[in-house]
Amino acid sequence: MWPAIASQIGEAMHIDFNITERSQISGGEINQAFRISDGQHTFFVKLNDRAGVDMFRAEWTALEHLLNTQTLKVPRPVCCGTTVSSSFLVLEYIPLGHAGDQDWHMLGRQLAHLHMGSAQPMYGWDEDNFIGTTVQPNIWHKKWATFFAEQRIGWQLQLLNEKGIHFGDIEEITGAIKNRLAGHQPRASLLHGDLWRGNLGFDDQQGVLFDPASYFGDRETDIAMTELFGQFPSSFYQGYDAVWPRDEGYRERRDIYNLYHLLNHVNLFGEAYIKQAKTSLFNIIACQEKP
Repeated sequence: MWPAIASQIGEAMHIDFNITERSQISGGEINQAFRISDGQHTFFVKLNDRAGVDMFRAEWTALEHLLNTQTLKVPRPVCCGTTVSSSFLVLEYIPLGHAGDQDWHMLGRQLAHLHMGSAQPMYGWDEDNFIGTTVQPNIWHKKWATFFAEQRIGWQLQLLNEKGIHFGDIEEITGAIKNRLAGHQPRASLLHGDLWRGNLGFDDQQGVLFDPASYFGDRETDIAMTELFGQFPSSFYQGYDAVWPRDEGYRERRDIYNLYHLLNHVNLFGEAYIKQAKTSLFNIIACQEKP
């Protein structure tokens, strides 16, 4: 496996690359991750089974889109493919360290510039991709409320129903989500799509984002997720709002957007997130039913 990966790295980089150092490092709960080097060039490698190549190709596409904006730092993809037994994605290796308030403030500003930079008239993506290992549908749509209710919340609920986990009538729930988002027609911004603390770090100069699940949608979905699993430092939000202040009503929409990720965590990890997801859904529906 490793000689085949080394060969493809060499071909992609136009170098003679032979692995002399290899160490396994933290790569999350989905993939294995390695740092490899020939003593001169160092790369970060993700491994999964052969079926995982579609995830890696989708990640490659998202990273290229983010890179092309020249607004924030993400690892540059090197090559992607399969061996006899595995799929792999090779990325630029970026050593990560610690961050201060100024670094977080700058990351907030950079994210705001990313969100401001797109001019896409519709919501979606050219292809379906993945949120974790869950397929994320991205059929283009003109109305944000419909896109999010059907392709985010409704989709997750349908996947859960197929597993025997029921949260209620899907049509009623998606209808409530549409009503809550009715009249909110934000700019279709290029999103990271999975923005929590586990998917970012800092090198010696700036923040680095990785593991995107990108599409064009409401910028507030990115901001909302930064508050779901451990809020970012206040300097991050100050930096973001200094460039593009959040819209009125963000706090009311935040829980709706984070419901998507809670439902996906039930799909990915099971019962541990059911209570939190059901409580969130109950609160959203209860707000909808208030006179």
